[in-house]
Amino acid sequence: MSVVSRAQLEASLSELCAHVEDARAGILGPQSAAWEIGGDLAVFVGGGRAALLQLAHPMVAHAIDHHSHTRADISGRFHRTFRNVFAMVFGDLPAALTAARRVHSVHERITGTFTERHGAFPAGTRYAANDADALRWVHATLVDTTLVVREHLDGPLPRVRADRYVVDLNRFAALFGIPRDLLPRSRAEHDDYMAAMFASDQLAVTPAAREMAHFLVGREQRQSPLGKLAEIVTAELLPSHLTRAFALRSSPRLARATMRSFAAVYARLPAAMVRLPAHADAIARLAGTAPSRWSTWTEKQLFGLAKSVTR
Repeated sequence: MSVVSRAQLEASLSELCAHVEDARAGILGPQSAAWEIGGDLAVFVGGGRAALLQLAHPMVAHAIDHHSHTRADISGRFHRTFRNVFAMVFGDLPAALTAARRVHSVHERITGTFTERHGAFPAGTRYAANDADALRWVHATLVDTTLVVREHLDGPLPRVRADRYVVDLNRFAALFGIPRDLLPRSRAEHDDYMAAMFASDQLAVTPAAREMAHFLVGREQRQSPLGKLAEIVTAELLPSHLTRAFALRSSPRLARATMRSFAAVYARLPAAMVRLPAHADAIARLAGTAPSRWSTWTEKQLFGLAKSVTR
């Protein structure tokens, strides 16, 4: 296990800052593929996929199961997680650095030991939320899910555009102190890493991970219609062996029809209407104007949506 220390994080942040041209635009900025490809509400279509891919890693699942209050406060966790992520991706440089240090500090307290074997990890294996390989996996799931959702909605991305997106997101990875030699330099390298992980015993869906997955789609209670739809869409977006491992209900025909219908409607909506609130606020900040009422209203709806799915 290689844990990212505070000194390693600070070295990573220092190197990142040296490449930031405009602190007001943050680590990426409006010309980045990251803002262009991952800057609208469609990314939430893949929220369930990203969460379950992360839970498929025993270190991540164990850390969340033993050190998180997700079940008791789903909306609060949703808000805290995305507040930090959006500050990193769309905030100015000071906001991004503050969020990075805050997340690292929280992660420093999350450590433990497996009491039984989980996939490649035998009983007695130590885990830590700041483990470099686990952080790499979490980062990769976010990159991969955005690409998968984007291509479901818009069709295949040109290689150059996808490469730019992957490389841009390496700046986001730097905020966690993930070593540069673990990060991909192209879409192809990213895809190779994902394929290797999917085929390996580094991923293993534990009973606790399966239980948390069912909670996240509302299966622990009377599942709402939105929760059912989220479950079948997530099942379609995941690799089939993980859909089976999580024991998700699937309906490929309905999931594909839902995605096609969503894509058709979504394509007709104005960009300003579907822009992520944090993205819209960043554009307003750079223009020297106040955040719009629309972005504020949209943000509130997103947190309400998290409750609706799990109920």
